[in-house]
Amino acid sequence: MALMDDEERPRSAPRFKPMVFDGWDVAQLKEYIESLRTEISRAEAAIGARDAQRLAAEAFFKKG
Repeated sequence: MALMDDEERPRSAPRFKPMVFDGWDVAQLKEYIESLRTEISRAEAAIGARDAQRLAAEAFFKKG
């Protein structure tokens, strides 16, 4: 049995670690929010890609 590469191993979902906002100014908070929005968009795109792959596979293997 071959060993799996790190990328092939199942990974647990990363846990969100809340930030401590003490000492942050408004500009820093807005920048942080924008970075979170960007990350959410990336995650949603990854979900969409996986859903499309699943649907394509289901259509290919569908017995009709």
